[in-house]
Amino acid sequence: MATQSIKTQPISRPAPTSVSRAWKRFLTFLFYFLLTAATLIWLTPVLAAVITSLRTMDDITINGFWSWPREIVFSNFERAWTTARVSKYLLNSFIITIPALIGMLFLSSLSAFALARYRFRGNLFIYFIYVAGTMLPFQILLLPVFRLTNALGLYDSYGALILIHTTFQLGFCTFVLRNFMRTVPGEIMDAARVDGCSEFRIYWQIMLPLTLPALAALATLQFTWVFNDYLWAIVLLRSDVLRPVTAGLATLRGQFNTDWPVITSGALLATIPTLIVFIFLQRYFIQGLTLGSGK
Repeated sequence: MATQSIKTQPISRPAPTSVSRAWKRFLTFLFYFLLTAATLIWLTPVLAAVITSLRTMDDITINGFWSWPREIVFSNFERAWTTARVSKYLLNSFIITIPALIGMLFLSSLSAFALARYRFRGNLFIYFIYVAGTMLPFQILLLPVFRLTNALGLYDSYGALILIHTTFQLGFCTFVLRNFMRTVPGEIMDAARVDGCSEFRIYWQIMLPLTLPALAALATLQFTWVFNDYLWAIVLLRSDVLRPVTAGLATLRGQFNTDWPVITSGALLATIPTLIVFIFLQRYFIQGLTLGSGK
């Protein structure tokens, strides 16, 4: 019995009309217009701060904040760096941020490695404890932490802020790293064990390099959060020589007279370190944010 071949005809699609093309161009224009407007609104405080830092206090007093400067000066940045002691406050911020960042990443990577790659009783319970700690508002712990640091003799010292930041960020860092380490194939570590690698060497030479995108993303976020912290700085520090840049700039505001150009200049100087960190870690930060998006 002969079979009859069936020929399929291509489905013809209607050509786009001039009305549809005009509507598409209008939607594209509207999208970019709204995006540009939202960007300008978002940058308005930054532009206002830049303009204020280039003005004199007399100009602001006479003409108001929202007026174009009559004279552009750059001496406010020098005064903020020297007279307002922003240089000292920035150094204090680095003394607090760098050890806290190293401590939280090292300890959280160890705990995440144990929770992700080992099976033991209480594994899931410990993981839930870490997750629950991230949901606890730290404002309710201000008084207990203050009394604890005072009892341990750490009040009004760098160590108080370093330990507090390290402790409070362990939960979030462990949560992120544990979920990423679970995606690493276990055959890699099994092969390393066959070759005689110790568990710490597996963690240090295999797991950490593979977790570099997640570590870089966490380093960027945690550096920004700790560097810009204000609340813990005013709660656990009393001496002005120990204050980070956020708390130090707050002391420049007086009750009857405030030099706004110097304060805004100091605030702009304080944003430079976080911008530098984000620029250098931008590639790893984006990789860390898009982990698992292709699965």
